[in-house]
Amino acid sequence: MHNQIKLKLGKLATLGAVATIITFTANGSENSPTVTNAPAHLQGSGTTLEMPLNECVTMALRESHRRPASRFAVAMAEAQHRQALAGYWPQISGQAGYQRMDESPDFLFPSSSFSLPLPAQLFNPLAPPGTPPVQYPVNVPAQDIKLMDPDIFSTSLNATWLLYDGGMRKGLREQTQGLVDMMRQESRRTDLEINDSVMRMYYGAVLAAQLHKVGNDTLARMEATLNLTETMYKEGSGKVKKTDWLDNKVMVETLRSMVALLEKNETMAQSALANTMGLSWNSTVKPADSEIPYAAFAGDLNNLVGDAYQFNPDWNKVEAGIHAAEGAERTAKSDYYPKLALTGELHKWWNDYDAGVATDRNKQGWTVGAGVEIPLFSGFLTKNKVAEARARVAKIKEERFLLKEGIGLQIKDAFLGLTATEKSYQATLDAMNAATENRDLNTRAYENELVETEKVIRAQLMEALMQAQHYKTCYDHVALQSQITLLVGTEVAKRIDGQ
Repeated sequence: MHNQIKLKLGKLATLGAVATIITFTANGSENSPTVTNAPAHLQGSGTTLEMPLNECVTMALRESHRRPASRFAVAMAEAQHRQALAGYWPQISGQAGYQRMDESPDFLFPSSSFSLPLPAQLFNPLAPPGTPPVQYPVNVPAQDIKLMDPDIFSTSLNATWLLYDGGMRKGLREQTQGLVDMMRQESRRTDLEINDSVMRMYYGAVLAAQLHKVGNDTLARMEATLNLTETMYKEGSGKVKKTDWLDNKVMVETLRSMVALLEKNETMAQSALANTMGLSWNSTVKPADSEIPYAAFAGDLNNLVGDAYQFNPDWNKVEAGIHAAEGAERTAKSDYYPKLALTGELHKWWNDYDAGVATDRNKQGWTVGAGVEIPLFSGFLTKNKVAEARARVAKIKEERFLLKEGIGLQIKDAFLGLTATEKSYQATLDAMNAATENRDLNTRAYENELVETEKVIRAQLMEALMQAQHYKTCYDHVALQSQITLLVGTEVAKRIDGQ
């Protein structure tokens, strides 16, 4: 019998200590945010706050640095999308510069000679009419002609407008829009994870407080039983012996050490809640609720899975990824087609020289043109780019099927767990009430020396164990609801109300 009592006490320790610790690590660590900066009036203050769940969620959404990080990711994606849209507009650029040459440019006109026909009468006045003209040789020496001064200041305005690109800009637009949608879903997932983490931590802190209270109440009753046992073995009829008192004493002191561990767990649970909300390490948040609420979950498994394919951030993120990959395929295909663009330029330059090429006609002007780029052969580069893009699209689509089955299986597991906790709720509640009544009857019978000491101790430990199991069932019910909310991707209130 003594071994049985130790076994029951070991179960209480496991439930009171291990269950609380596991709740704050296994259930909370994966999705819990790291320590973030708290408001200025709370930083490093070690403040203890008492807050309800909705205020905890509001503060976490306001103070957590995970939300700004996800919002900046969305802003980056939107900026990249606007960069892609810029390709639809004309690209205009201006240039200005000053240039100093070592000397003035020139043009060397080479020497030349030619014959100039002149009337013969110029050389011989007596020449009769009709005499052929005389070919007079003329020699022109080489000439060094200055074109402009060495100092030049110039400006120009260039414009290029891409008219046809074979789908390149549309593909880039689809890629960046897909990236924007992916980052928005990631941001939405961050909000859902913060909500889920705070809810788990909040009711985990409530559970830790309940277990601590159970430990204190059990310890108080065990101490009262110990005093009664001591009185009965010293002053009673002899039915209660000193060995009974010693066994009771061992149980009391062992339970006292466990209560200290439960107290530590309660404090750490409140600190973990503050951490999740973005407060400093030495701040704690005490839940305003003293009990974990229970409300039957009004939901259908098929509807939940169907909603998940519409609202789940991971599912929508994959859909956006497929859209982006299809845009990449379109961009790769654009290299098969020619590209057509209009070009234009306005120019003006200043030079102090007014001759040579530095004339008013040359110093300013404009040009308009059209250009086409036709791909002829790229060593099969374009073909393999398209093949790679198509393979990426097919890969993501296949992964979508795996995700679809995975989401459905996860929701089914959480839903079945929720159904099991609802069935366990009434059973653990009845067991807790029966254990309380049994403890009360055994205590009164023990006062009249009608039952043995170990039976009273076992009844008290069994009551504590049943209370802990019932409170843990309530916590599991709330935690599974929060998990379903995270998987489906809808609001907590709608899921609880069965909307």
